[in-house]
Amino acid sequence: MYSKAEKACFFINNRLGVRLKFRILQPYYQRLMKILVCISSVPDTTSKISFSDNDTKLDNNGITWIIGPYDDYALARAVELKEASGNGSITVIHVGGAESEPVIRKALAIGADEAVRVDAHASDGFFVAAQIAAYAKDKNFDLVLMGRESIDYNSGIVHGLVAEHLGMTAISPVMKLEVNGSEAIMDHEIEGGKETLSASLPLVLGCQEPIAEWKIPSMRGIMGARTKPLNIIPAVAASSGLTFKNYELPPPRTTCKMVADSQVAELVDMLKTEAKVI
Repeated sequence: MYSKAEKACFFINNRLGVRLKFRILQPYYQRLMKILVCISSVPDTTSKISFSDNDTKLDNNGITWIIGPYDDYALARAVELKEASGNGSITVIHVGGAESEPVIRKALAIGADEAVRVDAHASDGFFVAAQIAAYAKDKNFDLVLMGRESIDYNSGIVHGLVAEHLGMTAISPVMKLEVNGSEAIMDHEIEGGKETLSASLPLVLGCQEPIAEWKIPSMRGIMGARTKPLNIIPAVAASSGLTFKNYELPPPRTTCKMVADSQVAELVDMLKTEAKVI
């Protein structure tokens, strides 16, 4: 007797008594892989950043918003996994206001099948993780993918918090991902190198390069994204207790002083008295 994870053969007899063989291949029996990709909407890295309201808010004037670069890697790998298996579904989720919908539509154009927008301001990582987990808890996703961190706050905590809420394993940063049945094989970055890990699905993974190549939406993808479902859901009650007092830009770069390699004593003195690093 064949399992559902194996190819199955059925035999029947026709009117002439000829034994016919019908083979149903494995992909038809496999459960479709369900992938949730969490995306952030962040300022383009070339944007000029400034603040308003006594440095308590980001000044949105002139800002171009994009999918977080690390989230882009996660989405690209999800699309590759779906294409390689020939089946599956990709849902993208974002916590944010209506102004972020062009970014969500881009994710649909890249290859996601449907999108969910939690209608709330993404105040911090704790709040975002609670919203993602509340949506995913009863959806039976095999993989929850996201970037290792967003490039606005760079907290790198959402994947771990989501996994804690859902009772799943979290691994980050993941540089390579392959899925074989119910097992994932990953390259995980560690200090000074990388390690290869395997773990059973479901998993929550924080992704980074070179897990996949960024994908540029095709014209067909852009047109198709207009009709793909984008569901808007309310936020669940969640609070982290964090408050942001104000923001500030890093100090501008100072001039560089060149010291001859023969002037070691002068260099040491400058590091002590001017740079104050020793």
